[in-house]
Amino acid sequence: MENMNHTNIKKWIYHIKHRYWSLNNAAMLVALVVALSWVWGSITTMQRNYALQKRVDDSKRQLEITKLEVATLEYQQNYYKSDEYKDLSAREHLRLASPGEKVLILPENSAMAKNYDTTVAKKPPVVEEPPSNLEQWVRFLFGQTNAPSQ
Repeated sequence: MENMNHTNIKKWIYHIKHRYWSLNNAAMLVALVVALSWVWGSITTMQRNYALQKRVDDSKRQLEITKLEVATLEYQQNYYKSDEYKDLSAREHLRLASPGEKVLILPENSAMAKNYDTTVAKKPPVVEEPPSNLEQWVRFLFGQTNAPSQ
């Protein structure tokens, strides 16, 4: 049995050597390895380029944000230097008024008005949930409108 097994292995090796091991098959194997290495190299290069492009785009976006922040700060600086800001600041902090103006001083809000403001602010807005996909299909198939029935 062992001898027969050994013989079968030898036949199998002989068959593979003589049938598949040829110069054409070796050249095809080399070409396949070269093509696969080229594809692998191309994919890794594209992945690297994508990551680098993403970093460049992020840097450009950050640069634009920084430019906008600088422009905003310049506008604020110019506003704080303006006569309009000085006038408004003097009115607010020093309680001054321009010639011919009258100051109207109102009493503080009542307790009821203060409570009303806090209760209105605490109430969440009422939002109706849209109908589910199944409900929309049932309405469509039975000819109903998409407006929810009330």
